Amino acid sequence: MGHVRAFGRMLIQFRGEWFPVWIAAVRVGDLPRVHTFINGLERDLAAVTACLTLPGSSGVVEGHVNRIKMMKRHMCGRVDFRLLRKRVRLAS
Repeated sequence: MGHVRAFGRMLIQFRGEWFPVWIAAVRVGDLPRVHTFINGLERDLAAVTACLTLPGSSGVVEGHVNRIKMMKRHMCGRVDFRLLRKRVRLAS
């Protein structure tokens, strides 16, 4: 459980420099599910390190995508791109 909390602390405090040390500490232990998690993270190590180091969010973009998807759902699938585009512009 300590490894999971340490990972959470890295996320909250933006401590990407702790990431290699954390990986080494977890690899020593016998936690197969956490090892699988680490294997996934190591596939794109640069992106994970940047995520753990740089403060940033894609929340605004995700909000716009969600709003457009809701508009499309409200139109019950009877929408082509031109009509959806017009509706998004009118709503802005």
